[in-house]
Amino acid sequence: MKTQPQGASASAEGAVLGTRERVVRAASRLFQRRGYEGTGIKLIAQEAEATLGSVYHFFPGGKEELAVAAIQHADREFAEMLNAGLARSDDPAVAVEECARALASALRESDWADGCPVTATALETLGRTPSIQQACLEALRNWQDVLAAKFLASGFDGQEARELACTVLSALEGAEVTSQVFRSEEPLLTTGRRMAQLIDSRT
Repeated sequence: MKTQPQGASASAEGAVLGTRERVVRAASRLFQRRGYEGTGIKLIAQEAEATLGSVYHFFPGGKEELAVAAIQHADREFAEMLNAGLARSDDPAVAVEECARALASALRESDWADGCPVTATALETLGRTPSIQQACLEALRNWQDVLAAKFLASGFDGQEARELACTVLSALEGAEVTSQVFRSEEPLLTTGRRMAQLIDSRT
């Protein structure tokens, strides 16, 4: 998942974004690159060019409340990317392969740093922070719903559309991690091709 690279000027964002939105976007970027545990409130404030007081003003619940907002932001951002990729073709197999290509390109452009902050944060906080877990769960469900809607519109029945959506999302998430480790687009591109073949075989 591609977002603005860490270290990019928050001042440019500030020209069009309010303080709360800058803080949320900064948190999402940092969780993406450093993980939830490795990201402190002070670092988020610094990245957003905001004061600690303003961060706590908008998020009196502290880091956990901010993490929920950051996950919700990442949810919307990735859903937009997914919808854009799926819209490139009426053929669901081609559309899914296009999504894999878009993810691979975005990951390469970030120098393999911008993985999925939702799954990373979910694993780090598993069983410890229910509000964050719920936000992660809702994000993953939303992404599955986007894929399922594409498959339903392409003529698959409800159960098969849901199962294909789960399979494709799981494959892409795993391939994204593998591409990061290998520092190569190939795992995502290969997964996209194989998912396309799977979808074609079901039509």
